[in-house]
Amino acid sequence: MTPTVFDVRNPATEEVVRQVQLTTADETDAAIARAHAAFPAWRAVAPGDRARLLRRFAAAVDADVEHLAELEVQNSGHTIGNARWEAGNVRDLLEYSAGAPERLLGKQIPVAGGVNVTFHEPLGVVGVIVPWNFPMPIAGWGFAPALAAGNTVVLKPAELTPLTALRLAELAREAGLPDGVFQVLPGKGSVVGQRFVTHPAVRKVVFTGSTEVGKQVMAGCAAQVKRVTLELGGKNANIVFADADLEKAAATAPYGVFDNAGQDCCARSLILVQDSVYDRFLELLEPAVQGVVVGDPGDEKTEMGPLISADHHAKVSSYVTDTTPVAFRGSAPDGPGYWFAPTVVLPPGLDDPLARDEIFGPVVAVVRFRDEAEAVTMANDTEYGLSGSIWTRDVGRAFRVARGVESGNLSVNSHSSVRYWTPFGGFKQSGLGRELGPDAAAAFTETKNVFLSTEE
Repeated sequence: MTPTVFDVRNPATEEVVRQVQLTTADETDAAIARAHAAFPAWRAVAPGDRARLLRRFAAAVDADVEHLAELEVQNSGHTIGNARWEAGNVRDLLEYSAGAPERLLGKQIPVAGGVNVTFHEPLGVVGVIVPWNFPMPIAGWGFAPALAAGNTVVLKPAELTPLTALRLAELAREAGLPDGVFQVLPGKGSVVGQRFVTHPAVRKVVFTGSTEVGKQVMAGCAAQVKRVTLELGGKNANIVFADADLEKAAATAPYGVFDNAGQDCCARSLILVQDSVYDRFLELLEPAVQGVVVGDPGDEKTEMGPLISADHHAKVSSYVTDTTPVAFRGSAPDGPGYWFAPTVVLPPGLDDPLARDEIFGPVVAVVRFRDEAEAVTMANDTEYGLSGSIWTRDVGRAFRVARGVESGNLSVNSHSSVRYWTPFGGFKQSGLGRELGPDAAAAFTETKNVFLSTEE
């Protein structure tokens, strides 16, 4: 018998937080039909009025930041500090996107015999499929620019983490968004997500998740030549050169990979260290790793919470066995909860699964390199290309390596990957298209070209 409800569990305690009704295929079709029916009126809303509604939505989120953060702590095990930032990111992205309706500018292109202009036309219904690792921000990356461009949105949160998405839908209604414009449909990917892919009224799918599932989404959408944006996996390199500020590089490295318990496509889970400073870097890294505060995510001092589920804990644990070359580990609580201590491993080379696989947990591999050319080659020796860091005091080297590494988002002397006002996305099998930044809303439009003859 197919289950109709899902037990949402707190990953720090394993206790059931709430039961959530799963959306059926028929209910998904009905929601898509409502979104399709709401589209003509929503696209006709004057740009300034659409912007005003998005700002009201942002204000509603702002007033609810603490509540949203508490929900995320309970549902996802995120630290309270991270959860507040994540709710604030939704607010900020809505504010930023509110500027888009009045700035989706077309062009007047010089032609003979008339006037030629272009328009950014909204697509229609957009389906957004959100992962469990960052439920709030990644939802916002999809729905905020899509709504700003005049589309209606149906959003499927991850089955494990639906609570903040459901609350955002309530806040949208309170802010005055019309019925059918933004709907949240908790349920299984094989039911709700698959219907986004196959339903002809859904004109674009935005998917964030594993590369394996992303390929299936892309293949399904191809049957209807349906637009897609894909943000997929990553095995990201943190490249530390001998001339870097080693103390700072080592002190910050744990937070470049262990944030959100390593459950981050941008996690710098492969540290490449130049030969001459390899031993010294490890000496500095050990106290930094052991200093990461792992515990109750609701505690203001906590820096890392639990993994999301028992199944995921088992997957991460399979990489760290009695024979794994572990250099050192941090600490984690005993007892209930899906806890995993921050772990540093020393694989013999890049062909080892520890260095190649996206483990998606608090496990980081440290590997040596000889020179700049080898560092770039090693960083690129992966099917992924999402993010990464470069640590050096040499500005010329920073730019050479940044241009050489095949990755969509790179930081020099930093581990920052995401700003809502700059583009985000991956190379190679880390994805397709770009989210965020000044062109985000345009990705939810088609360009229409119109020629008006002026000849008699």
